[in-house]
Parts: sequence; C-alpha cells; structure tokens
Amino acid sequence: MNPSAARRLYTLGWRAALPLAAFYLLLRSLRQPEYRRHWSERFLGHGAAFEPAGTAAGAESAGSDPIIWLHAVSVGETRAAQPLVERLAQTFPRARFVLTHMTPTGRAAADVLLRSLQGRAVRRYLPYDLPSAVRRFLAEVRPTVGILMETEVWPNLLAQSRRIGVAVVLVNARLSERSLKRAMRWPSLMRAAAGTLVAIAAQSAPDRTRWSLLYDGPIQVTGNLKFDAAPAPELLEAGRRLRRRLQGRPLWIFASTRDGEEKLLMQALRQRGASALALGEPRPVLLFVPRHPQRFESVHRLLCELGQPVLRRSGFESLSPQADLLLGDSMGELPMYYAMADLALIGGSLLPLGGQNLIEACACGCPVLFGPHMFNFSQAAADALKVGAAVQVGDAAAALDRMIALQADAPRRAKMAEAALSFAAAHRGATRRTADLIAATIAGVDPLPPNRGIGGAPRTDAGAGRAATGYPIKG
Repeated sequence: MNPSAARRLYTLGWRAALPLAAFYLLLRSLRQPEYRRHWSERFLGHGAAFEPAGTAAGAESAGSDPIIWLHAVSVGETRAAQPLVERLAQTFPRARFVLTHMTPTGRAAADVLLRSLQGRAVRRYLPYDLPSAVRRFLAEVRPTVGILMETEVWPNLLAQSRRIGVAVVLVNARLSERSLKRAMRWPSLMRAAAGTLVAIAAQSAPDRTRWSLLYDGPIQVTGNLKFDAAPAPELLEAGRRLRRRLQGRPLWIFASTRDGEEKLLMQALRQRGASALALGEPRPVLLFVPRHPQRFESVHRLLCELGQPVLRRSGFESLSPQADLLLGDSMGELPMYYAMADLALIGGSLLPLGGQNLIEACACGCPVLFGPHMFNFSQAAADALKVGAAVQVGDAAAALDRMIALQADAPRRAKMAEAALSFAAAHRGATRRTADLIAATIAGVDPLPPNRGIGGAPRTDAGAGRAATGYPIKG
C-alpha cells in the first residue's frame, strides 16, 4: 500500500474512533475533572494563539520574531523541555512560544514556563490527528518551526505542516527495539512519516541507529534533555529538612510507581512479616510516590491495607520518627522526596511499562534501583549501571532484598550516591546542542551539508519532495 492510501485509511480510523476518544476523556474525567475541559482544542484545533503580525500563515519571519511551537506530551517531556525553551527564549529574545500537550498534568507542568516567559508563551492541547483539526491548529498558531519531543510523530499533523512550509524537528528522540519492530510492520508508511521531518536530534547512538532504518535525513546525537533539568535547590533543602525530622531512620522511596506495581510491592512486604515492615533495623520509612495524580486516592487505600497509619504529603510538617508509611501525593516535588531518601526504586520498571525517569534521582544524589523493564530509558539505565550509580533487580521481592542489603552497607550507598551525581553531571549539555540545531533550522541552515545524509550517504529526505505522511510512534 502506498503511503498516501495508508494515510487515508489512518484518517478514516481516527474518524471512526472519535466516539471512543470522547468516551475515554469522560472516563478519565471521573478521576481528573480536567479531562472534561478544552475539548475544542482536542477535537477542533481551536485554542490560544498570538495575534497575527501581518504575515501569511506558515510564513512568519524566521528572523527575530519566530513563533516556536513545542509539543511535550505530559509531565516528563514538559520538564525536560523547560531548559530548552528557556535557552531558545534567550537566543531569540523576541520569539513567542506555543506549548502543546496531551495530558492535563503535562499542561499544568507548563505553569513554570508560562511564568518565566511573561506573556511570550501560550499553551493548549494538541488536536487529535484529523486533517481539519490540525489545519485549524496550524492556521491559528502559524509556527516558524515545530519541535516534537521524543516519539511524537503524527501523520496528518506532519502532512499539513509540510503543506504550509513549517519545518518540524524531532528532539530528544528515542526509539526502542520494541517500537522499531512495530514500526517495521508498516515500513513504507513509517519511512514516509519520518521523511516529513527536517532533522532528528537523538538521545543516544543506539537511538540514532534505529531511527536511521526509518529516516534518511540528518540525525545528530545530542544527548538526553532530562540530564539538563536540574533539581530546584529549594526542593532539595526542603527534603533535607524533612529528613532530619526522622532522627536517623532511613527512608526508601518507591518513585513514580504505575498501576499494579504497588500491589507487587505490598505482596513482597507481606512476605517479610506480619507487620509488613520487617526490613531490618533501624526500620526504614517507606515513601510511595505514584506517577499519576488520578491514582493518589486508590494508592492511599491500598497502603492502608498494610495496617499502618499512612501520612500524606499535606501532613509532612508533622513528620516524626514514628512514621512508617508515607504517601507523596503531590506534583512537582520528586526532588524533595529524593533528598529525603537513602534509596530509590524507580517505578514503571517492575511491569513491562518501560520505566520512569532515573536521571532525576541521580541528579539528587540518590542511589537507584530499577526492575527488568527500562526500555524507555535503556541507554541511561545501562550507563547508570556501568558507573555504579544503579542496581537492576528482577522483581519486587528482589528489590526489597537488595534494598535491605544496601541499607546495611553504608560505604556502598555512599559510593552509589557519588556515582549518581557524577553520572548526572557527565551527561549534561543536550540543551545547548539541541538549541543550536533548532536555531539553525529557524535560520534556514541545513544542519548537514546539502544533499548529504548520515555518514555522507546521499540524502533522500523530505526536503527532496517525499510524500508527506506519517504514523504515531510510541515508546
């Protein structure tokens, strides 16, 4: 099937799925009412935008007044993008920014950027990938350049961007083996999708290798933007202050846990005694921090089943050495929680969910453990293991066993903490490299010499007139 026909079928599928999409939003809104808001942005492409500056759609000046559109799906991508946006704002002091998201938590995470940019940024949801919706979105936003984070490649959005001359760059790009195998089931469609991009900034050399099987254009290894998202000093100090309240008791954090993982950990805890907390002396305080806020209440109910009082974030000012179970039911405070902790088990890794961000824990100097499923952070996980900043375990029971052993080995923990800080510092710099690539794109400068591709191979990318289509890539 040729790419154009595949995209038509894809569009038909989207139209057929619209009732399901609406039902999904209503279902999610039972836990997060924010999902009932801004439907015109999601379904119609209408939302916040800047007033026209007298230029035609898609032809905004590429000089001092660019409109930079950045799409960051949720919280992790938005936080990773913050240093990049701030650097671009300094490079282009008259630039304006349109930030798009897919989740309410991602949208809320943009508050920091909106405040720092002081009227130079607006936010909205990215519309569902329907031709009419993305046409309205692009007509309202009129971006000079589009920046997609990590894996977000959408067929109709890219096709319409190409049609009106908007250059789109994929940054902090990753592509797992699992996603590559899925993509290669539709090779012509996927290669055409990648061909709509003007450049890719990959997190690692393995990511570049995998992307090169789908994309013939320029791919630079710029590193992982998440290394440049430094923890706020005030949060680290707040964590240290709370830790002093425990008067020497250790604290373990189960960070960014996903649905089903708390149950696995609770089962492992129950195997260690009727108290569920027989984990050595001094007995550690256990802090659970669920990844998604809509799960805070359900995780609280689960923890109560352990038979111990559960202190929630709102009560942390009364934290005392008698506490056993804590629930970090807040957003944006992970650095504070890591600063409280002796050891961190990274969620999303005990089940085949791809893992969550271990880099943030390392940047806070917290020794890290994670389970067998870290394919969304495969390079960072491998690098952290190599330098001794992290330990990998097979399941929840093995995680607790290793945490008990590490808690009894203070010199080993100190070495892991030092290695974690060094690991995080050594990999910084992705923001500068990525910003340079985007600045070159805005200036109309090809990041690689004309008509040359990776390794000097002839280029056959979208700039040579490839059909504009694509496919959403996840993971």
